[in-house]
Amino acid sequence: MTKTPHAQTVPQRPPAIFVADALGLDFLNSVATPVDTEIDWIDDGDGLLAWLAQAQLVPAETLEALRAQAMPGEFDNVAAQARSLREWFRGFVRQRKGRPLASADLRELAPLNRLLERDEGFGRIVAHDRGHGAGLAFRTMRRWRSPEALLLPIGEALAKFVCEEDFSNVKACEGPACTLMFADHTRGRARRWCIMAICGNRAKQAAHRHRLKMQQ
Repeated sequence: MTKTPHAQTVPQRPPAIFVADALGLDFLNSVATPVDTEIDWIDDGDGLLAWLAQAQLVPAETLEALRAQAMPGEFDNVAAQARSLREWFRGFVRQRKGRPLASADLRELAPLNRLLERDEGFGRIVAHDRGHGAGLAFRTMRRWRSPEALLLPIGEALAKFVCEEDFSNVKACEGPACTLMFADHTRGRARRWCIMAICGNRAKQAAHRHRLKMQQ
């Protein structure tokens, strides 16, 4: 009897990392090495859709509608644009973290402004449940005309981060091999690690081994 070959299984990505306390930095952290192997959560179109869903930047029904009408390879192309945007913004943040932004920094944000200019937002009055009965609320909506529109909520998150976050609070994790960044909103601005249970514990273990070695 001929055996049916097993279908090749595609490794599942773990859930994306959202530890930055700022969505703009969480976007930069969409590529990271949480343990030993680098993971890029937006390395293809499916990954981009999954990351947008986990970040709650795009309604699930919108993602499904765009998926149904997209041509082959379209989402992969958008994911490539998202990665380019991510690495450009990473350079902007790394050069300016630790100090407040100034008006002179606006010149370097031209690529982000060009992305924002593509938005077709509009306002709408919607029903809103306020917990004490239904009411009305004003909500900003967006026309999702093509897969490339998925870049717009990312651009909006980056713009809000630039305008609302004090870059003096932006830090890189002190883990030697860690690439994650975060906004330190702790009392006394004493945060040092992306995740204490990972990089913080690694540092403690390394310090402990060093002390033992010195005592020998």
